Amino acid sequence: MFTGIIEELGHVASLTEEETGASLVVLCSRVLQDATVGASIAVNGVCLTAVEIWADRFRADLAPETLRRTNLGGLVIGSPVNLERPLRANGRLDGHFVLGHIDGTAEIVTLESLGSHNWWLRLRVPQQLVRYIVSKGSLAVDGISLTVAEIESEVVSFTVIPHTFDHTTFHSYSRGSSVNIEVDILAKHLERLLPGS
Repeated sequence: MFTGIIEELGHVASLTEEETGASLVVLCSRVLQDATVGASIAVNGVCLTAVEIWADRFRADLAPETLRRTNLGGLVIGSPVNLERPLRANGRLDGHFVLGHIDGTAEIVTLESLGSHNWWLRLRVPQQLVRYIVSKGSLAVDGISLTVAEIESEVVSFTVIPHTFDHTTFHSYSRGSSVNIEVDILAKHLERLLPGS
């Protein structure tokens, strides 16, 4: 379980294609402070298992399903990635409940300055996921907990505050960039419980 509050901006050291899936090595420091082999670390919102850990990096295996459903397969050496450790049971929940189970990718339509270092982000979300998104609800975008400001058909908009822009991968995005999204798990559970679902 994660919160969508990014702890560190890491960088890709390598992404190696394997017979099935791939192997990803990420340069970082803070998220390794209490990590052990087998620990979960969210990379761009994707819950990955650290299978090897060094002083300044960790390695994780990417399953074929992970490569199909997320943007991790498109990373290159040096790509910045959002990193977060799992929520401790006695920790503060500053964002929202994020599982690290990506529902799909969205395309950046625009990322425009609003002035005073605030930004306006517009995403084109897959049609089948729009029904889970509500105004003033939460959406995890590359692992970042964001509050939905507007919804127009398949385009969902957010205000990005200066701290979030400066401490995450937002500075590396451009029009057409692909981002991982995870919708609110409660919405999916409620839909499943409704008669006829």
